[in-house]
Amino acid sequence: MATVLHDAIMNPAEGKHASTLCSLKAFKQIKEESVLQTSWNLQRLQMFNSPYRGVLDCMGALLRREGPASFYRSYTTQLTMNVPFQALHFMTYEYLQELLNPHRQYNPSSHVVSGALAGAVAAAATTPLDVCKTLLNTQEAAGGAVGAAARIIYQMPSTAISWSVYEFFKYVLTKRRHQRRLRGDGDR
Repeated sequence: MATVLHDAIMNPAEGKHASTLCSLKAFKQIKEESVLQTSWNLQRLQMFNSPYRGVLDCMGALLRREGPASFYRSYTTQLTMNVPFQALHFMTYEYLQELLNPHRQYNPSSHVVSGALAGAVAAAATTPLDVCKTLLNTQEAAGGAVGAAARIIYQMPSTAISWSVYEFFKYVLTKRRHQRRLRGDGDR
């Protein structure tokens, strides 16, 4: 349910949809000139020769021209991608924790490795769905597993950091609760 609510809010708010649609002409030109571009350079170049002053200007024009539904064009695809991504992500993380940290102690290195590999597995498995989402956003036709390596490289540190922060705070909060119980303070 959290994924559904997150995607409902973040789908139009990501800015990728609006900026991609608003700079479609520049995107096509860039795509023709070079197949391989880094994500950062591609985002910067997409706004080149754009008729819009910025993302907010573009969003307003898109809202007037196509209505609010245009911001949710890829919502179903995003859910179809994010639900399996999160399921694979959590299952892989828990499986790797059983292998690397069977006693479930606070162990930052096992959390980083498990988080990074879980993100890589989930990203690799759901890349075709991510491509579909991008194609819906840009209303273009292209090939299947393009961008898998970039997506995996992006997800690995992201999920490693996320899991490490989660496990750190879980450790701190659990330790505090345990210390209160030992002192006889109870669960406050």
